[in-house]
Amino acid sequence: MRAKNPETFEEKLGQLRELREAAIHSASGAAVEKQHAKGKLTARERIEKLLDPGTFEELDTFVRHRTYDFDMQKNRPWGDAVVTGYGEIDGRTVFVFSQDFTVFGGSLGEVMAEKMVKVMDMAAKVGAPVIGLNDSGGARIQEGVVSLGGYGDVFVRNVQCSGVIPQISVIMGPCAGGAVYSPAMTDFIFMVKETSHMFITGPDVIKTVTGEEVEFEELGGAMTHNTKSGVAHFAAEDEESCLEDVRYLVGFLPSNNLEMPPRAEPYDDPERRDPELDGIVPADPQKPYDMRSVISLIVDDGEFFEVHEHFAKNIICGFSRLDGFPVGIVGNQPMHLAGVLDIESSEKAARFVRTCDAYNIPLVTFTDVPGFLPGTSQEWNGIIRHGAKLLYAFTEATVPKLTVVTRKAYGGAYDVMNSKHMLADFNFAWPTAEVAVMGPEGAVNIIYRKDLASSPTPDERRQKLMDDYKARFANPYSAAERGYIDDVIEPRDTRPKLIRALHTLQTKRVAQPQRKHGNIPL
Repeated sequence: MRAKNPETFEEKLGQLRELREAAIHSASGAAVEKQHAKGKLTARERIEKLLDPGTFEELDTFVRHRTYDFDMQKNRPWGDAVVTGYGEIDGRTVFVFSQDFTVFGGSLGEVMAEKMVKVMDMAAKVGAPVIGLNDSGGARIQEGVVSLGGYGDVFVRNVQCSGVIPQISVIMGPCAGGAVYSPAMTDFIFMVKETSHMFITGPDVIKTVTGEEVEFEELGGAMTHNTKSGVAHFAAEDEESCLEDVRYLVGFLPSNNLEMPPRAEPYDDPERRDPELDGIVPADPQKPYDMRSVISLIVDDGEFFEVHEHFAKNIICGFSRLDGFPVGIVGNQPMHLAGVLDIESSEKAARFVRTCDAYNIPLVTFTDVPGFLPGTSQEWNGIIRHGAKLLYAFTEATVPKLTVVTRKAYGGAYDVMNSKHMLADFNFAWPTAEVAVMGPEGAVNIIYRKDLASSPTPDERRQKLMDDYKARFANPYSAAERGYIDDVIEPRDTRPKLIRALHTLQTKRVAQPQRKHGNIPL
């Protein structure tokens, strides 16, 4: 066997090290300083903070753009404007691409798209989550329609991976034009206050076309998309906390749709009974209480990672654990609009329910809903269609489904909130629950309208009729008689009841009808 030429081998090894060093430090010092001055990390710094230390394996380090634009030919940095590869979060494999704003403004061209597509294809092939760190000025103008084709290739992967592997988008700078549709098709979107923006058309274009004057932050900032549009799911104060939240979220998700979500070692007693729950629902049915407090007293260690916290506050969605098992929680929020269902809350919850179902995450629903929000605005904007989305999502879901009715469950909203009729597995109710077509006052005013009109003492008569209605209908026992409620339980027993039911449902199987897909009312 011939020995290697030491000089030749050492020279090549040195060349490799030089090229790799050049790729890692492709951005100029001035560009990096400018990035830091904006309160932003570089593409590689973000990856380092996202992944477990020392686990990142970079791919396509030596890729370079092929643009024949004369000015760009002078500058062909290694790796182009995105860093791609794979690594680990809490010991579990994830794939990542991190757009580099310090190189051509992070603009997407042919080669950059190829790198992103390759890492997405690899994530789908091995069944691991893909996380995109977005910080881009948009399509690379010098490459023309080729860059638009690159976006199209990325969009196709977003669709093909949807419901197969978790896709997480982290907006850490500008994301404009057609580029926003890739994050929009992923499962979760994180944004950073003051430094990240998403919009189809920028402030200048809007002013030219409509005459409106709006600033970047108001148009497409983190809180705009977390409170008004509902496009983003999370808002962080800075990039470090944002990346830490991404790591935390990944801990609730399976690597792919064929796996179960990872169970954590529980430290909270599964048989814990909390007496504080017995008095948490006020005696006055009109008085609000915080459903988050109910949730925190039931789940493991009170931990609840809320999704869409700032949007459609009349319903709560988020992740927790019961005896170490990740669960998705949906609950009406009496503190906001009395927990009524409207267009935004229906869409928010439906999206969350379908996400949990796609990734085998059991659903726990806490119901306290007086009905759907009335009004011409809701009707004209399609509350019928949008409300049907939540009904469809709960019915379609085949994961273990548990429901606890804490207080009001009125009208069609009772059905929609994961009732037994929507194929929920176990439905429990507290003694304070009221399962009825509507509240006592409304029911009496309709049923006994003529009686009240002719009564010499209508107020006294109304109160007597309301008391009778409450005794007959505004309680959980009529529903329990029919088997619509599996058990009426003491509130303090909710945690052990849910955990036992969850253990029972670990082997749940549902036969699905043969069809291409359903036609949810979008």
